[in-house]
Amino acid sequence: MAFGNGGSAADAQHVAAELVGRYLRERRGLAAIALSTDTSVLTSVGNDYSFDRVFARQIEALGQSGDVALGISTSGRSPNVVAAFETARSQGLRTIAVTGGDGGTVGGRVDIHINVPSTSTPRVQEVHRTLLHVICELVEKAFV
Repeated sequence: MAFGNGGSAADAQHVAAELVGRYLRERRGLAAIALSTDTSVLTSVGNDYSFDRVFARQIEALGQSGDVALGISTSGRSPNVVAAFETARSQGLRTIAVTGGDGGTVGGRVDIHINVPSTSTPRVQEVHRTLLHVICELVEKAFV
């Protein structure tokens, strides 16, 4: 399960597409979903609970022990990403964060933290895309 806000949401969708489809090699599809794509879920959870719960609620509903939660936050401070990781860890998911800046609160809530130590949003996002491609390649190699 991949998630983030704005450009990071687009990156989460990109990662899910690479895993379900393929990155470089022919292989079976891998289960992956971007939690920012279902507008009905996003708006109902945002309305009934709060925007801070839009990813956490989906992880609560879909996540199983041993699954992976991949959160992307350029600032490292997105409250809905922090809440998602708290839920993921409580349900036994492995957690990976890709952040910018100093990693913020997000970086301290995960098993694996990959930080781009810059405050320039465009530079952070550019490096995130490269890092996410590396992650896709490593995952793909593990399943071929």
